[in-house]
Amino acid sequence: MDFLRPATLAEALSLKAQRPEAVPIAGGTDVMVELNFDHRRPTALLDLTRIAELREWDQADGSVRVGAGVPYTRIIEELGDRLPGLAMASRTVGSPQIRNRGTVGGNLGAASPAGDTHPVLLAVGATVEVASTRGTRTIPATGFYLGVKRNALEPDELITAVRVPVTGAPQQFAKVGTRNAMVIAVCSFALALHPARGAVGAAVGSAAPTPRRASAAEDFLSGELTSTGQWESPGPLLDSVKRRFGELVAEAASPIDDVRGTAAYRKHALSVLARRALGWAWQDYSGKAA
Repeated sequence: MDFLRPATLAEALSLKAQRPEAVPIAGGTDVMVELNFDHRRPTALLDLTRIAELREWDQADGSVRVGAGVPYTRIIEELGDRLPGLAMASRTVGSPQIRNRGTVGGNLGAASPAGDTHPVLLAVGATVEVASTRGTRTIPATGFYLGVKRNALEPDELITAVRVPVTGAPQQFAKVGTRNAMVIAVCSFALALHPARGAVGAAVGSAAPTPRRASAAEDFLSGELTSTGQWESPGPLLDSVKRRFGELVAEAASPIDDVRGTAAYRKHALSVLARRALGWAWQDYSGKAA
């Protein structure tokens, strides 16, 4: 196995063009597990840890551009106020050691249905920035996940950043696992309120072949809040609204039975997570509007 260590992004893209089969490695929290269990044996690894520009973030035009090499710990500490949903999801990843190494870019590259940050990226309307020697393009998060551990990258492309809108509105993330930490999600849920455009973002993880939006739930809740004037004058949400929202979120999933949980349990858990997340987010929104 060749170990390629570019010092600049241009060099990394050139190497990826020459060796499209090379597997990128940054934190290594997914790749090293696959290597250790002999689930993958690539001919080359492309180490991205020396590329400084991938470890930077900046804010412009109403969004934060998070470099693909920015670790979860820095998202929590430096971007928690701007990107609350992404910070919440980052706090649930592994242990402190894993959060110091793991990155959102790596999470996207692995494209696991159980990746913790995926539902948040879908709910907030993030876009993924990818590059090759042919140029740079952006892919909406909604079009990035193609199947179990399959994404929309071309063989010669690398993920360079993710662009996340800054809305200043409440966001929530919650997941169920077989224990409180160091756990792969049995299922997960993310919610983002978008009052400026009267919209809601909701997405599920670890409950379908890919992370996915709960579109019917989004439409139901945004329609309810708009028709009742709740965006402008927020009041308590009816239990029936929360319950129906939870039901629609569960209906968006198509889970399987596996060692972590049954399909039926995942659907039930998602409905509960959705109701709770909506309650927390709406309480936050009502408090800010008061």
